[in-house]
Amino acid sequence: MITIVLVIHVLIAVAMVGVILLQRSEGGALGIGGGGGGGGGGLMTGRGAANLLTRSTAILAVAFFATSIALAFLSGSHTERRSILDQPATEAPAAPAPPAGPSVPLSE
Repeated sequence: MITIVLVIHVLIAVAMVGVILLQRSEGGALGIGGGGGGGGGGLMTGRGAANLLTRSTAILAVAFFATSIALAFLSGSHTERRSILDQPATEAPAAPAPPAGPSVPLSE
């Protein structure tokens, strides 16, 4: 299920990047839609195209947020123990051996 939602999420992200790049640039310098740099006025000009691109961007943004939230819920639904700290100890640690005597000679 996570894989399906993730693939849809990536497709929405790619579509959203494409729709945003098609929009007319208000600042003038960069944009494929043709604000200032190229002749001819751009690929999609006119009021109808601008409304279509604005609505498409809004719909894709809502779908992107919805799939983001769905992925967050799906990733948190795992109940497997993954941390070593969450698992109970299986064996008691070995006790250290008592010292047999001094390991360094005290006098000569």
